[in-house]
Amino acid sequence: MSSRRLSTLWAREMRGSQTSYISQCARITTSTTLLVSATCPSTRSTRKSSLQPNVAIRSYSQGKVADLAKNFSRRPGTAAETYVAYGMTQKLFEACSSQADYKIPQASQKGAEVPKTEAGEDLGVGEGWWYKELGLKPTFSTWSQVTFLHMYLLTVRLRALPYRESVTTYSRHLIDHFSHEAEHRMDMYHDLGSRTIRNKYLKDLFIQWRGIIAAYDEGLAKGDAVLGAAVWRNLWKGSQTGPDGEEIDWAKVAQVVVYIRRVLSELAKKDEVDLVFAIGSADKKTRGIFGYSEADKKLVESSK
Repeated sequence: MSSRRLSTLWAREMRGSQTSYISQCARITTSTTLLVSATCPSTRSTRKSSLQPNVAIRSYSQGKVADLAKNFSRRPGTAAETYVAYGMTQKLFEACSSQADYKIPQASQKGAEVPKTEAGEDLGVGEGWWYKELGLKPTFSTWSQVTFLHMYLLTVRLRALPYRESVTTYSRHLIDHFSHEAEHRMDMYHDLGSRTIRNKYLKDLFIQWRGIIAAYDEGLAKGDAVLGAAVWRNLWKGSQTGPDGEEIDWAKVAQVVVYIRRVLSELAKKDEVDLVFAIGSADKKTRGIFGYSEADKKLVESSK
């Protein structure tokens, strides 16, 4: 089954459709083929279904979606959970990826020269507090590290799922989504047309991901100083100077540490089925838990 087909299964549950479809999904234990054979709208479709124009259509609330997801979560390791996990983690990953999103306009201009950082990385353009407030450069490296950080925050929350099989399923889908997006950016923005080269970079990124989990776990267990050191190594590459050559501002590192602590605290208060709604939208129209908080900065400044 294609990635597009899998993602639309969650989209249907997210946006609502016909009452008959919901009742069928609730009986998935006796007929998993319903999920395979169902015809679902595109993830970019509107809230109104056009499959049966003569049938009255209604939208389902967040509570309805939550009830359906809870029904699936009671059956770890089944095909139903796999389908739901794939779609749900796709939405979660989109929110992670959007935090430090960037673009390289020259990549679509024939013969245009892409600007470089002092370290030789392709330099793009990006918005958001990770660039404007912290002064990080909009590069593939920054995007991957900030995305990894948010994936880690979700991973910590997903560890509270009631079944180990569920934790494994959701974690695997989350890193799969990252791999697909990272490879897409390598090809689209960084002129890495060779699959062999892209695969090499993807293997390196996976190793980084495993190291990031260990480093941030250690920081959470041993305190803010150790957590701050992990943030400094990953986001600022362990450099004593900032991206523009100035002396590094450790208050910015502390601000990320406060951000991590706050986000984890807020995620802990949410049911896993509500995470998609709670963290905010990828288009930034909904701030959510992942959004910038002026209170984080004020807390750091008051501690100086």
